[in-house]
Amino acid sequence: MDENKKDERVAKIIARAGLCSRREAERLILRGLVRVDGELITSPALNISAKAKIDVDGNPLPDPQPTRMWRYHKPAGRLTTRRDPEGRPTIYDGLPLELSQAITIGRLDMSSEGLLLLTNDGGLARRLELPKTGWLRKYRVRVHGIINSNELDQLAHGITIDGIHYGPVTATLERQIKSNAWVNIALREGKNREIRRLMEHLGYSVNRLIRISFGPFQLGKLTRGNVEEVSSRILSSNLPSDINANATHNRR
Repeated sequence: MDENKKDERVAKIIARAGLCSRREAERLILRGLVRVDGELITSPALNISAKAKIDVDGNPLPDPQPTRMWRYHKPAGRLTTRRDPEGRPTIYDGLPLELSQAITIGRLDMSSEGLLLLTNDGGLARRLELPKTGWLRKYRVRVHGIINSNELDQLAHGITIDGIHYGPVTATLERQIKSNAWVNIALREGKNREIRRLMEHLGYSVNRLIRISFGPFQLGKLTRGNVEEVSSRILSSNLPSDINANATHNRR
């Protein structure tokens, strides 16, 4: 760690080391599995210095690794989780062993497919999945129904459904094929099942959902089930400046 850095949240430091996501780090702290300078801590909100010694479940925190990112073409039928108590297949069942500890940036539900970004940097994952980062997520969505473009336009100013407010969404008809249609959708928030709920609100049922881009990263021609690492050059040139500074530091 850089000793000149300001104090930071302990959960953030654990996540940056690539051990787990920030949320998982917070859970480890609450379970009493984290010690700082030999003292058990119980609050993930604790700020510590770069000189502090962190132990997680009895093991020293590993040194931060160079920040890495992968593009994965998630197939439908897999959960975006490390393990499922019901025994359903997860994305990790189809990923190489070296990515068994990789952290997803955002999620795709079980029946959705397309681009899913993974990283070894939990702090980076947390930062990039936040709406305030401003990264646009684009989807191709197939729905059942005859599309009324005026109804799609309602989404451009945001909409509230069952007390939940969804921010502005751009939705345009790509093509109508008899009783089904392909719609291009772009949004920045990505609340749980947001697209499905928006379409259902307008009277359309989603029967296929493909994410084609997340910020500057594209699904492109990556085939279903395959994974490809983003080069360090492309990664550093596409990250926001504040994130890029941390990524560059980790590569030293």
